[in-house]
Amino acid sequence: TADTTTLGDIRWQEMFTDPQLQALIALALENNTDLLSAGWRVKEAEATLKSARLAYLPSFNFAPQGSLSSFDGGPTAKTYSIPVTASWQIDIFNGLTNAKRKAKALYAQSKEYEQAVKTQLISGVANLYYTLLMLDAQYEISSETAEKWLETVNTMRAMKEAGMTNEAAVSQAEASYYSIESSLFDLEYQIREMENSLSSLLGEAPRSFERGTLDEQILPENLVVGIPAQMLSNRPDVKNAEYSLAQAFYNTAGARSAFYPALSLSGTLGWTNDGGVTMLDPAKWIFNAAASLVQPIFNAGRNQAQLRIAKAQQQEALLSFQQTLLNAGAEVNNALAKCQSARSKVDLRQKQVASLET
Repeated sequence: TADTTTLGDIRWQEMFTDPQLQALIALALENNTDLLSAGWRVKEAEATLKSARLAYLPSFNFAPQGSLSSFDGGPTAKTYSIPVTASWQIDIFNGLTNAKRKAKALYAQSKEYEQAVKTQLISGVANLYYTLLMLDAQYEISSETAEKWLETVNTMRAMKEAGMTNEAAVSQAEASYYSIESSLFDLEYQIREMENSLSSLLGEAPRSFERGTLDEQILPENLVVGIPAQMLSNRPDVKNAEYSLAQAFYNTAGARSAFYPALSLSGTLGWTNDGGVTMLDPAKWIFNAAASLVQPIFNAGRNQAQLRIAKAQQQEALLSFQQTLLNAGAEVNNALAKCQSARSKVDLRQKQVASLET
């Protein structure tokens, strides 16, 4: 469909309506270590962005000094100065601006990374939950089958005693029964393995979980794809690659800014009783201001090398972004095709069951 609404716009609470599954997902979102680490990564990027924004402001330092001096047993001279120094870099060639934009892209990328971890966590919990429901159903069916085969074994023994069959038929029925009984232990192991994996996602010690049944599950009937480009734009891995490319771009711009001069203003304002030649008491105000302009002339090609490195990294980020788009498109396409194939097989399986029941 060409509708602008996509499956990516559906909240996970609307996708997964099983209350036990919803409780497990909520627990995972609260305790999962990978998601918590991603949250700290966002905080780190947020602090980096704040630092880059504050670089526009002047920096102030308070550096009081004092000394005592005496010559040949004479009176002690006391001097002091209480200055406040300030420095301010003027962003005339966008050096600070590029650093701030790079930090902003890093912050956005960290948020998309957190969203990607969250998405994978929700899908991982749901996948393990549905696998457990599938194994529960298989175990129940295998248990019923084992009971049926035990009845068959007893029937075959009675028929053998009545002379209606031979020992080979009885042994064959017993072998089938034991094979099904042994498969129950394999299913029990798989159930325990899935529960352990689910416990790991929840950040808990291994335990059993309350869960529903496969027959109780209700999922959306129609998976709306919408516009393909919009579907891809919803994916956090695509956005993550996009912001990586943005960081590389601003890193290149910052490396290019190193070729231009840097203008800095500095000054001092304070209080002192040391006039430099004579002792002044009471103390007086001190004030000075200066400006400096630094233009790189020769640095053994370091700036050129840094610019070439930044350009190469930008091209790598561009190729990575393109490949991420291709992988995302293929993954979405495969998932939708798999879903359609599964639904088609469901119809055939239902007909097969009806025929077998007949």
